[in-house]
Amino acid sequence: MNSLSESGMAPSGELPYRPVLEQTLRHALSYLNRLYIEPVGATATLQSLRESLHRALPESGLTAECVIDELVRDTAPGLIGSSGGRFFGWVIGGTLPAALAADWLTSTWDQNAAIYACSPAEAVVEEIAGEWLKQIFGLPADAGFAFVTGCQMAHFTCLSAARHTLLARRGWDVERDGLTGAPSFRVISSGERHGSVVRALRMLGIENGCMVELPCDDAGRLAPDTLRDALSAPSDDPTIVLLQAGDLNIGGYDPFEELVPIAHAKAAWVHVDGAFGLWAAASPKHRHLLNGVDAADSWATDGHKWLNVPYDSGYAFVSNASLIPASLSYRANYITTVSDGRDQIDWNPEWSRRGRGVASYAALRQLGRDGLAELIERTCQYAADLVEGIGALDGAEVVWTPQINQGLVRFLDNRPGATNADHDRRTDEVIAEVVACGEAYFGGTTWRGMRCMRISVCSWQTTSDDVTQTIKAVHAAIQNCRQ
Repeated sequence: MNSLSESGMAPSGELPYRPVLEQTLRHALSYLNRLYIEPVGATATLQSLRESLHRALPESGLTAECVIDELVRDTAPGLIGSSGGRFFGWVIGGTLPAALAADWLTSTWDQNAAIYACSPAEAVVEEIAGEWLKQIFGLPADAGFAFVTGCQMAHFTCLSAARHTLLARRGWDVERDGLTGAPSFRVISSGERHGSVVRALRMLGIENGCMVELPCDDAGRLAPDTLRDALSAPSDDPTIVLLQAGDLNIGGYDPFEELVPIAHAKAAWVHVDGAFGLWAAASPKHRHLLNGVDAADSWATDGHKWLNVPYDSGYAFVSNASLIPASLSYRANYITTVSDGRDQIDWNPEWSRRGRGVASYAALRQLGRDGLAELIERTCQYAADLVEGIGALDGAEVVWTPQINQGLVRFLDNRPGATNADHDRRTDEVIAEVVACGEAYFGGTTWRGMRCMRISVCSWQTTSDDVTQTIKAVHAAIQNCRQ
């Protein structure tokens, strides 16, 4: 039977939050404490999860405590320990204590952070956190910013401003007239672009046929002469140039100091995909990789990667702040506008939304500039340690030594006459064996025609002991695959 009366009170007359929240705290702490004990990968099969979670919708409600107990029990084998220190499969950070606590409070406060009037405090928190982020990334102080769900929607926000601007230069009002009959676009990028950018462009009505893909050099960079030649090809189409700050396989950076002026000389909009790589700006050791990036027109990055805040958290920045509301803002007569207050619906694609900036604000305060720099540099060092340590094992080889936190190794089939296809197969076998053992988690990728194990380190929880334990686990996996 449902524990709530019609008044919303528990039978005892107290609000029904304390028992279930205290119980949930115990479950949460238990989960966090078990991250180093339980297998990193999920142990359940798709079928077993469906069987344990699928129930008929009850006619009568259950107690909140019963719902949470059963939810924890039934989901446990299907959760991946990506918040722990030995998850290296994708660029997924852990969650800093202050960020997790702030995220809980955000849900508790349950504000619709769409406009200042709905949640004055969360609007100001977001305003301040956005200014801090611009300082960290070295972006123009007067740039506009948005807190969105992730880098894909950051791309969408930035590229909607690009679409608005480039079409307006040709006398076309896309917000009023749409895209039917509008000039076609040309989008130039290297072959290392991320699929989230392509999806964002498609949502904006800029189809795949507009893409011009250029080759990279051996370091994964777009060469200035290559871009110059592409921009010199006959075309009157409005042009967007996509540049990379840390690609997903090797963490490659385009040479912004050279490329941005070349693009601007041809009146192109320059957008930088810095999903995790933009955070190198926080590190004195690595920020040189971003020299010249501040001259671009827009930038996108994530908070749930290197800042280690909970999902979902992304940030969009546009050099001309007025262009974000020009392309996204909408007003209705029931919306209360407060003079000088920041109304978030002017700055991002969402209307109803939670106070996404609160966790970022808390994380930045917990780390400070020095703590953030240390986090960046420590995880970069651990990535290098993992690549070198694994690459030194018999049956493994280094494919890419990290310049930041991304590296590649692969595993070799030592049988006489083994082909590249055999090495690819062995690589996938070893990855699967590591994941199955539960000691660590990696994913595979195909890079320049060969299968590799991708090593990505960005969790604040990763330690040198995790690196040592992981190398031992990979060594055991190699041995098991030979048997």
